[in-house]
Amino acid sequence: MQSKMLHDCSSLTSWVSYRLMPFSLSGKQLCGEKMVHPVDVHVGKKIREVRLLRGMTQVNVAEKLGLSFQQLQKYETGYNRVSASKMFEIAQLLDVEPAYFFEGLPRAGVPQREALDERTAKAAQALSSITDEKIRAQIQSMIHELAGRQSLSA
Repeated sequence: MQSKMLHDCSSLTSWVSYRLMPFSLSGKQLCGEKMVHPVDVHVGKKIREVRLLRGMTQVNVAEKLGLSFQQLQKYETGYNRVSASKMFEIAQLLDVEPAYFFEGLPRAGVPQREALDERTAKAAQALSSITDEKIRAQIQSMIHELAGRQSLSA
C-alpha cells in the first residue's frame, strides 16, 4: 500500500511541476498542457506574416493545402509542428523559399526583428499593388522621410 501511495505522490508532484513550469529546460514553452518549441512558434509567425502579405485568409490557404483552417491556426501559433513536406507545400503556395520561415530566428546576442502586424502587412500589400513605379517610389520615399523624422524627434 505504501509503495502505491509513493508512486501516486510522485505522479502528482510531476504533474504539479509540469503545470507550474512555463518553460522546460530544452527551451520549450508550455501552451496549455502541450510543450511548444520557440522555433515552431517562429515558423508559425512567418507563415502568418507571408499569408497576410499575400492577402489570403486562413480558410483560403487551408483549402488549397487540403487542411482545416483550425489546423492552419495551430501551425500559425506553433501549437502544431509543420512537417517538412507541408512546409514545402506552404512555401510553394505562398511563393517563398522554405528557408524564409526560418529567417530572423533569434540567436544568442543577436537582436530579433519584429514580425509584421496585420495592419503593416496590409499596407505593404497595398503598396506593392501600385503598378506605377514612379508613384510607388514617391510613396516609399515619403514613408522613409516620415520614419526618419520620427526617429530624430524620439
